[in-house]
Amino acid sequence: MTQNRPRVLAIAEAANPEWVSVPLVGWSLAHALREVADVHLVTQIRNKEAVLRAGYVEDDDVSFIDSEAFARPFFHLAEKLRMGQGKGWTMVQAINALAYPHFERMVWARFGADIQAGKWDIVHRITPLSPTISSPIAPKIAKASVPFVLGPLNGGVPWPKEFDAERRAEREYLSYVRSAYKLLPGRARTLTAASVVLAGSHHTASEVPAKFADKLIYLPENAIDPTRFNRVSQPETGMLRAAFVGRLVPYKGADMLLAAAEPFLEAGTLELDIIGDGPQMQHLRAMVGTSKAVTFHGWQAHEDVQAILSEAHVFAFPSIREFGGGVVLEAMALGVPPLIVDYAGPGELVTPEVGIKLPIGPRAAIIKSLREALRDVIKKPERLAHMATAARAKVDRDFTWSAKARQVSKVYDWLQTGGEKPSLL
Repeated sequence: MTQNRPRVLAIAEAANPEWVSVPLVGWSLAHALREVADVHLVTQIRNKEAVLRAGYVEDDDVSFIDSEAFARPFFHLAEKLRMGQGKGWTMVQAINALAYPHFERMVWARFGADIQAGKWDIVHRITPLSPTISSPIAPKIAKASVPFVLGPLNGGVPWPKEFDAERRAEREYLSYVRSAYKLLPGRARTLTAASVVLAGSHHTASEVPAKFADKLIYLPENAIDPTRFNRVSQPETGMLRAAFVGRLVPYKGADMLLAAAEPFLEAGTLELDIIGDGPQMQHLRAMVGTSKAVTFHGWQAHEDVQAILSEAHVFAFPSIREFGGGVVLEAMALGVPPLIVDYAGPGELVTPEVGIKLPIGPRAAIIKSLREALRDVIKKPERLAHMATAARAKVDRDFTWSAKARQVSKVYDWLQTGGEKPSLL
């Protein structure tokens, strides 16, 4: 171990460099933390092949926990109860909350003695990201007088009241009673035992009881890998080109974008790339008809998205429910200013210097605002140049994984040396 670098046991049940969403976040943060600490990763065995392909050495760099015998039946149960592929995420998290504690108990069986013996300066649970999933080993870690870092936690952003139909379309019936998790005794024990709670969003921070404010630190969980998003947007001059990236489901808002863009597509002043697939594809194609101004690219590999996105002048993404909004950061990293709805994750990432924010409201109001914003940038495209430069600078400063590791290292330093609680952003 290197002197003066904290020894960190990083628990990330989901951590996979070859997947997307939470597993990629778990992997990316745990891996980046190796720049500032001596990190040993503990993850689920399903990630083994990908992690070893990334160059990790088992037992030296990483340990794998085989909880499949317990986790697999819960996974299959969640798939049945979610009532559709890609739907019912609140149900999935509820089932995960039942299955996950077994994983942590296996972690304790393997590492508990070392934690109690002081082998680790800090234990940091990176995933699950969901604030609804407690940590059964947090009190044991606290009893061993080892600081326990939880998070970043994020999730459960309320559905806007104007989009209840979209909520039901996503089979999010359990979300109506989601707040019941706050009453579970495991939550209070976890928050009490934690030394630091990293909140990935202001909403998640607002759900943490005030008595834990002294250990609460805001840190969005998403960042970008510069090796994956390394182009600089250089769209052709002339007609404005906009791009959308995401699942083609109602709450992502691709249909609202097409409705708002219709007069400009017909007039030949706007071209639109839609990257993604999903149940709305047929409906969206019907909205477009025979127009050549819209290109449906379908699903694209994560590493290939930037090739299309970097040709756009603006990233049009009117989603009304995003926890983190990692795709917004990816667009910003390329120098493509985002045009988003000011709600949840994207609303926290985008400022007037780097993009355009539209007020949340009913569907018709969002379409109207979106149409006005598109009309404005078509008339004054020069305003995007400053935003593009500022967006890339913001990501480079605060939202690469290396930057994230430096931010977390301030938390580690605070835990070890004391002083004033750090503000990371």
